[in-house]
Amino acid sequence: MRTARLRNVRPVLWAGWAALATGAVLCVLGWYGISGERYAERQLPYLASCTVPGAALIIAAAVLLTHGRNALAATRVEELYGLLVAAGPEDAASADGPAAAPVAVSGDLLMVPGGTLWHRADCPLVAGKPEALPVDSRVLAGGDLAPCPICEPTASDDPADESPGASPDVSPGASSDGPSSGAATG
Repeated sequence: MRTARLRNVRPVLWAGWAALATGAVLCVLGWYGISGERYAERQLPYLASCTVPGAALIIAAAVLLTHGRNALAATRVEELYGLLVAAGPEDAASADGPAAAPVAVSGDLLMVPGGTLWHRADCPLVAGKPEALPVDSRVLAGGDLAPCPICEPTASDDPADESPGASPDVSPGASSDGPSSGAATG
């Protein structure tokens, strides 16, 4: 498929370069002829026979070269799309298994100060971040944070709901050296 399209593109590019060269030569000849004449009525034939057609050929060359390069780029995009489509069904069968389950399964819920999402502790977006804080149930109830679309946490995952003093009230500027910070790194 690519070779058929390229057979149509290459002549357009060559025609564009040929028109550009011919137009440049005609413009130079017209300029040379005009520069040797003192009176305008003697310059007019050079202008009509060389310079105007040369300028028209340069404009045509610009159009042909632009069209040829766009067609060449479209051919490459179609080839890449064909490669992606051909590789899709084989890879999709192996990717469906892990994609169906959530990425993280931990029950501890964390948030990053200044963030807009709450995550499970083993979510790749917060795993290993020392600034991650445990989520307070009041923050969840207030609706200030949204659940992470990657790890898909639920409010019932929070162990702080089960035992009322398990998660101390921590402000965003406070240190995260407490016992719950180990969940974010491990």
